[in-house]
Amino acid sequence: MTATSARGRIDKRQAILAAAFTVFARHGYDQAGVQEIAAEAGVAKPTVYNHLADKANLFRHAVLAAAEEVMAENLAIAERLREPGGDLRATLEDVAYRMARVCAGERARALRSLAHGQASRFPDLIDLVRERTSDRLSEALADRLARLSLAGRLRRCDPALAAEQFLALLTGPLEARSRSGTRTLSTADTRTVADAAVDTFLRAYRPD
Repeated sequence: MTATSARGRIDKRQAILAAAFTVFARHGYDQAGVQEIAAEAGVAKPTVYNHLADKANLFRHAVLAAAEEVMAENLAIAERLREPGGDLRATLEDVAYRMARVCAGERARALRSLAHGQASRFPDLIDLVRERTSDRLSEALADRLARLSLAGRLRRCDPALAAEQFLALLTGPLEARSRSGTRTLSTADTRTVADAAVDTFLRAYRPD
């Protein structure tokens, strides 16, 4: 297989997974059809089976691929804390707001709904999604907060606990205000949640 053909196969697989997630999110697992997924991806139905074998395998890989995309978005946002600039509060508010937008966004909401909705059929999927999203983000955030603590910009702390609390301050109110992801939040609501999370966090973690 040439490099070009291998790249083409990878691209086609990614297109199938993206299309599958869209269709599963639209209809749920039981009502989603492989033919519709193939049409969404712009490929023939046998091509889907050639790449992913069956509907269950397709669902699992589509959900995990979406989780990887959500993770990548949040990890990129967390990088803002590597060089936060002079106004740490403003940077934290920007980071919190952007993370909140991802968390409350359509893809993340569909991801949670699909993973929890099919827990009986795919009992390990919730843990796999959590590993790729909140666990990885918490680890990255803990690293950034540890650096800020060492630099004297936050008080000395357990960075893993601080990261856990920062995310809890953000995601708890988001879940409540969005009715567990069933209601789309306005920009103003999202900003309010993000700013409040940062305010509470800094009250606990700013240097004495």
